[in-house]
Order: sequence, then structure tokens, then C-alpha cells
Amino acid sequence: MKSFGVASIAAAAFSGALFAISVTAALPPIVIKGSHFFFENGTEFFIRGVAYQQDVNSNGSTSTTGSFTDPLADSAGCSRDIPLLQELGTNTIRVYAINASLDHSACMQMLQDAGIYLIQDLSNPSSSINRNDPTWTTELFADYAAVVDAMANYTNVLGFFAGNEVSNDVSNTNASAFVKAAVRDMKSYIKTKGYRTIGVGYATNDNADIRIDLANYFNCGDAADAIDFWGYNIYSWCGDSSYTESGYDQRTAEFANYSVPAFFAEYGCNQVQPRQFTEVQAIYGKNMTGVWSGGIVYMYFQETNDFGLVTVSGDTVTKLADFTALSKQLALATPSSTNSANYVVTNTAAQACPATGANWAAASALPPIANADVCTCMVTSLSCVAETGLSDNTTASLFSTVCGLDKTACAGINTNGTTGVYGAYSMCNSYQKLSFSLDQYYKNQNKASTACNFNGQAKTQSGSTSSSCSSLLNQAGSAGTGTVTTAPTGTGASSSSGTSTKKSAAGTVIIPRLDMGLLQLSIYLFVAGIAGGGMILL
Repeated sequence: MKSFGVASIAAAAFSGALFAISVTAALPPIVIKGSHFFFENGTEFFIRGVAYQQDVNSNGSTSTTGSFTDPLADSAGCSRDIPLLQELGTNTIRVYAINASLDHSACMQMLQDAGIYLIQDLSNPSSSINRNDPTWTTELFADYAAVVDAMANYTNVLGFFAGNEVSNDVSNTNASAFVKAAVRDMKSYIKTKGYRTIGVGYATNDNADIRIDLANYFNCGDAADAIDFWGYNIYSWCGDSSYTESGYDQRTAEFANYSVPAFFAEYGCNQVQPRQFTEVQAIYGKNMTGVWSGGIVYMYFQETNDFGLVTVSGDTVTKLADFTALSKQLALATPSSTNSANYVVTNTAAQACPATGANWAAASALPPIANADVCTCMVTSLSCVAETGLSDNTTASLFSTVCGLDKTACAGINTNGTTGVYGAYSMCNSYQKLSFSLDQYYKNQNKASTACNFNGQAKTQSGSTSSSCSSLLNQAGSAGTGTVTTAPTGTGASSSSGTSTKKSAAGTVIIPRLDMGLLQLSIYLFVAGIAGGGMILL
């Protein structure tokens, strides 16, 4: 339900690692074996979860400012609500967005004391993969990594979601390539930082046209690129439904051979009220526990979407009928479990990657690793760069101009999730990508004096390449069409732009696709104008 798939990219968040201090009486980490979760002592773990965050629409988080309330930085709210979560029988909460620069230690300690684990989404309303114009960038990497840094040292962090309902219908499945790149890079980052093993997954909506392809895509290929667990936002059990009427039987059959844990990342249809949550007995019953690892009820707070378990007014919490019904159902749920020592993993094979076609548009080849060092090294090596401080609209105009005059100049920044063709620098920030394209054009014009001006919006420099940069740039290739396999060692996005650009009215910098037709190209050039009057036409 809660999705940030159309949010714009914000500046990198500050790291919250300062506050991720060790705590006493730590809960034992949850580990993954095959398609199930276990405590370290071998007891199987089933998620009895509640989504714990005020609805983004009600607290302004979908506004242009990207503001939202971080529930794990509100110690008073945690003190008020965690006893009620305990009363429900909750052992897991899902939080959709946090501010990584804030102190979460008080709430995380309270959750520890209450025996409650956390599944934390990495995105937020101002920093997520845009389903309509997807990218995976060094800026997003820094924001996601900051959340990992803020939470990784708490042993009751069960895992992270790298995306939520980003591809939500047939029209935007290409965005999944970029989300899977985020999964890959965050898994690698956790390993590089030396954190304990913490799973990274994805939460999907229940769209009949793409749900099988989505599940297969995020599970297929190299295990280092694939999800560690699968979250399913499903609302098909409404009222006093049944295992078969709801389609739970079909979904269970579809995931019978899935190689990683799967669970309901959201459930709780509200078409019939008050909700009776009779699906709880199915979710934790004999037909499903062999395949599913429990679920997360949507949601704790009563908001305008009418999914709440309680109403909150200041320090006063009022239980709704849904709270009582869920509490009774969870108390009756007694899933049969398997001890890890007796569990023989048989579903070890990953799913086959779906072929691109009418209903699926994400290639198996993923966008490049979001390594900020690659971008910094590239800009330092250039002979022609953009002036710093250009507005987004000016930057977009320059992109249109230079890519229109010379398509090969932009090959290194191009990105196409359907063909699986990505420039080595497509993950860099707008300034860096523009500078690369300007430099390519300048070199293709034999470094003519008029080819690096663009009405004073570009300038020449003495490029240099350090020994530490040589390998990265060699992997990228002179045209930027190679593949850099080196993972980043730090968290920060590159700041080689000098200044950050302001958001345009559209909320993003437009970089023209290089496979556009002549009509679209002429429109780009008409809108942009020929900014550099002295440029040499090819």
C-alpha cells in the first residue's frame, strides 16, 4: 500500500551510524536457512508483524518537501505504543522510512526489551527509485547505505527492503532492473562493511499480470544479485473468506519451490469492517507454514485510509475493534515448526529469469554498481567539464543539445532497463554525466577551441588520472561503455559537482534516450536550442 516508487531523488542523508550503538540484552539475530527464518538456537521464526508508521499521505511525506515522521526517533511514541504491540502478540514491525541522521537507540532498546524485531525499508519519500523514470545512482546508494549504517548494529533488525511496489503493473516492469541493482549493491555493502549477515529483500503488490515474473526476476541469476527474502503485499482475503476463495491456495502453490523465505509484507483487507482477521488461522496453519513465514498486518495507526488498529491523539491511544479481533486471532495461531537441524533444504534452485516481452520489460543484465569513486575519477580525468552550479533546467537543455549533436558522446551515460544496455557512468550524478558527455563531444571534435564552450556553460581543464583511478577508468573504457566490477568502499555520493543543482519543475533532470526517433530528437533540439553557437556540427 505504502509506496515511494514515484518519489524524486533527494540529496544523500547523513549517516546514522553514530547512534547505532550496542545495546544490552540483545535479541538473538534471525538467520535464514533455505526458505525459512530461524532463531540462532534452531527454532523456526514466524513473523507476527504490524506495519508501524503513520500513513505517508496524512503526514505530508508525499509532498514536494518529502517530509515524513520517523517513528523510531520518537521515544515518547515508542513508549506509548510498544506495550500495545506486545499485547497484540507482535514479534516484528515494519517501518517504511526513517531519517538516518536521527537517534533511534531509545526505540530500538524498547523493541529489544519487548522481543520485537524490525524490517526496515531503505527508501523514503524523497529518495527512492522512480517507477516512471527509474535510475540507480550513487546518491540513492548513499541514502540507502546511511539507513543500513544506522540500523545494522541492532541485533533485532531482521532485514531491509530495497523497494516496495516499485513495479506495480505491466507498464513499469523495467524499473525492477534498477531495484534489483539496489538489492545487489546493498548486500555487497553490508558484506564490505563487515556487518553481520542481514537479509535484503523486496516487497511487491499483488498484480495478477506480473506477480509471477516479479517473483522469478528477483530470485533468478547470481545469488549475490538476488533477494534474500520476498515480501508479498496481498489483500485478497476480505471478510470471512477462505483459503481457496482468497486465492491463498494458488499463491502458496506458486511459492512452493521458492528458494528464499516468503511472507506477507502487508495483509488485512478492509472492504468488510470491522476486520475479523480470519486469514490469520490460514497464514499460520498447516497449509501455509511450509511455504510462508508469517505476515505483517497493515497497519497500526488509524489514518484516512481506514486500516488502523488504534487511534492516537497525543498520548492517548484508543483500541479499535480491529485491534481486539487481531489480538484474538493471533492468540489462537499455533504454527507447527521445524527445527533448523532437522530441516533439509530441497528447494535450492533459483527461478528462471523471465524473458522480456509484452508483459515483462526488465532485462537480466543489471545497471552498473553505484560506485561514487568511479564518477569522481572520471570527472578528474576529463579535459572538458560543465560549469558548476547549473540549474536542472539548464543541465537538461545541455544534455539535449550535446546528445542530439553526437549520440556517441552520451553512450557512457545511457541506461535502458529493457535492453540491459547501460553506460558505465549512468549511475553518476547529473553534473558528472553532463561533463562526461561534453568531454566526449569535445574529443570527437578533435578538441576544437569552440567545442567546449556552450555559451560559457562548459570549460576546459587539465585532466589527470591517479594510480588508484586507473583500474576503474580502464574497466569503464574510453567511451564509457565498459563494465566496472569494483564495489564501493565508502557510503558517500561523489561531490565533484562542486554544488548541487536545484530541482526543476518536473523534479528531475531530463537525459534524452539515445534510441529516440528523429522526430523526438528534433523536438529536444527545438526546446533546448543550440546553446553553443560555436559548436561544430557533425
